[in-house]
Amino acid sequence: MEIVLGISAFFHDSAAALLIDGELVAAVQEERFSRQKNDEAFPHQAIAYLLTENRLLGSDVNWVVFYEKPFIKFERLLETYHAFAPKGQKSFLKAMPLWMKDKLFTKRSLSKSLKKLGIAAPIRFAEHHLSHASSAFYPSPFPNAAILTIDGVGEWSSLSIAVGTGKEIKVLKELHFPHSLGLLYSSFTYYCGFKVNEGEYKLMGLAPYGQHSATAQNYIVLIKTHMVDIREDGSFLLNMAYFNYATGLRMANDKAWLKLFKIAKREPGAPLEQAYMDLAHAIQSVTEEIVLKLANTAKKLTGLSNLVLAGGVALNCVANGKLERAHVFDKIWIQPAAGDAGGAVGAALALWHIELNKERQTQTTDSMSGCYLGPVYTDKDIMLILRRLGLKAERKDETTLLTEVAQLLSQGAVIGWFQGRMEFGPRALGNRSILADPRNKQVQRTLNLKIKHRESFRPFAPAVLAEDVVELFEHSQASPYMLTTSMLRKELRYPLPLDYHRLPWEEKLYTVRSPYPAITHVDFSARVQTVTANSNPLFYKLLCAFKALTGQGILINTSFNTQGKPIVCNPNDAYSCFIETDMDYLVIGNYILSKKL
Repeated sequence: MEIVLGISAFFHDSAAALLIDGELVAAVQEERFSRQKNDEAFPHQAIAYLLTENRLLGSDVNWVVFYEKPFIKFERLLETYHAFAPKGQKSFLKAMPLWMKDKLFTKRSLSKSLKKLGIAAPIRFAEHHLSHASSAFYPSPFPNAAILTIDGVGEWSSLSIAVGTGKEIKVLKELHFPHSLGLLYSSFTYYCGFKVNEGEYKLMGLAPYGQHSATAQNYIVLIKTHMVDIREDGSFLLNMAYFNYATGLRMANDKAWLKLFKIAKREPGAPLEQAYMDLAHAIQSVTEEIVLKLANTAKKLTGLSNLVLAGGVALNCVANGKLERAHVFDKIWIQPAAGDAGGAVGAALALWHIELNKERQTQTTDSMSGCYLGPVYTDKDIMLILRRLGLKAERKDETTLLTEVAQLLSQGAVIGWFQGRMEFGPRALGNRSILADPRNKQVQRTLNLKIKHRESFRPFAPAVLAEDVVELFEHSQASPYMLTTSMLRKELRYPLPLDYHRLPWEEKLYTVRSPYPAITHVDFSARVQTVTANSNPLFYKLLCAFKALTGQGILINTSFNTQGKPIVCNPNDAYSCFIETDMDYLVIGNYILSKKL
């Protein structure tokens, strides 16, 4: 038995992944245990879980691999500060002590932390974008594929086009820092008043509110004229006069942006004005244009019919949906943990297939196990925890449980659903989920404001029986990981008021536009999760029970957490979240808890 431990850490969203004889058996983010959103610390608890879950000792680990190369990253920082000097003095003085104390000696730091877990295996380092590329290609169901990775920055590369064949990955093209699509998008996230590395989802959700705005179209012209020079092959150059992230302590040059867009930076929590929605739409449109051109270039360079994607920008489900509908490639597969957490998986797989020269076996489905790679709790575990909390609940058999939950959902209840192994990556996929009826026109407001405690404009995603998806959505392919948006079928769209495009955004938000108002975004799109009996048997059965009762095999599926907190990991987390919000019921294993009791 040969065991490889992959680690990503020390920037954001640290994680650990375990391969046993080349098979990905478990992966989890540290934040789920520490309860610190996007925790960047060494994933001590995550690794401890991997060992315990698989009944291993630290001494059983044969190899440890880190997801990037710190020395090359340090070289990039020094060269960047030198190139921009005398700018960046404050940033330099802040960054260098951290590097000289810890980051430059990552191997020593890793060894020290691993030793506490009894791990003394050799440590290897994979390049950042190779980790992304490996996480996209090796778990995919394709024997060969074009590989597109796009993020903020690794060591030097901010995007890469590669080709994967068998166990080999060959990089064909790269774009280097400071020219970065991820950092361009994050700069707009910052300027629109959201937190970088967290608020990009919000910016994407805000973008459709600017789709019919003349101002948004003007912003697109301004961005492409002054900020970014886009080439036909998808490569681009940024005008660094508008950006401070290379050597500054902020993402953007606020004064330059104010002069260009005629609107000041929005402060976090300030009221949303139409201009920020127009900015969101503009940068989303520019991002989609670049992604589509890059995909076309990848097609020309490789001549292949399959594409795989990873890197933080690959989590932009709107761009992914438009890429699918463009039919540049016959098939597309996206790493569900496309950000840095997935780098732990990719680094481990890169070591296994490239350094250790192990053959790769492809399958008809991917090898991510549905992303259900985290902790699981038995009914006995759950019963003991409920007793310790002083809670009384009757255990239901599966049929009774599903019937009662479907009835509660159809009656308007919002339910915390805690089942099976926890998901790896940013999406809840039916095991750590909050569920509700998408036909209920009030539930979108309730979920955002009283349960998730987040901005009212945020859309919700539907989980749909895979066999029913074509009846509801256009251009739909299998979407088990909720990574693409699809458009609601035209016959299901309600006519909009004649003055709709002149309405304030709040009135647009609450305009009923389909039979499923809670999951239909203002542009008639939805981020769909397709569910099969193989991918998640229990969740599939619940959708079937809901369909038997209502005629609709579709539910709202949003992550089981509140704003600023990680998705729940264990029954204690689930109960705390349940009590702190206006959820009606908590279904944990085969037990139903109600606040009415």
